[in-house]
Amino acid sequence: MSRLSEKQYTPRVLVAMMFYTGLMLLAWPLVRTMASVPLKVCLALAPVVPMLYVISLMARRIRDSDELEQRLHLVGLGVATAVLGALSLIGGFLSAAGILKLDGAVLIWVFPVTVICYGMTRWRLARGYGVNAACDDDAAVPRYVWLLLGGCIGLATAWFSRHSLDDVRVGFLCGTGAGLLGAGLAGGIARWQRRRQSHG
Repeated sequence: MSRLSEKQYTPRVLVAMMFYTGLMLLAWPLVRTMASVPLKVCLALAPVVPMLYVISLMARRIRDSDELEQRLHLVGLGVATAVLGALSLIGGFLSAAGILKLDGAVLIWVFPVTVICYGMTRWRLARGYGVNAACDDDAAVPRYVWLLLGGCIGLATAWFSRHSLDDVRVGFLCGTGAGLLGAGLAGGIARWQRRRQSHG
């Protein structure tokens, strides 16, 4: 298998995340209304499918990376696992003591927290090695543009569906949209500064 370029990787991840968001907004609300258990299971697990695809893309990127990139990926994953383990331990003790009430829905946050910790750690390590972890020079459309677009779509969806969705889903869309918009703005500013420094 040939190595996934940034030009191939970023659009695939973003399309998968759009499917995930769509399933969370359209299919997930129907889960509790279903009487058929097999159909309920299918609807409940539908958002997992695009996330498994994203995980497979990440695994392929790590497998095809050089030794330095693999080190950055694997240390990032190790730190993310440690942070998630510590948060789970804290949450478990607080819940067992009756201080914090947690239900099974908190498990939905395991993967996003892992990815955020992994990405932040990898970015920090890459800076230490003098590597630009967010380099997307071979991409047809720069990553920050995709992030800005995703953020605008998320916020627009939240605005137009604010009367038909419950507060949790509107909050999910607002938070996701704002996060993507912020990451896109940061990426665009960083790219502008890099170009300015290289021309100056």
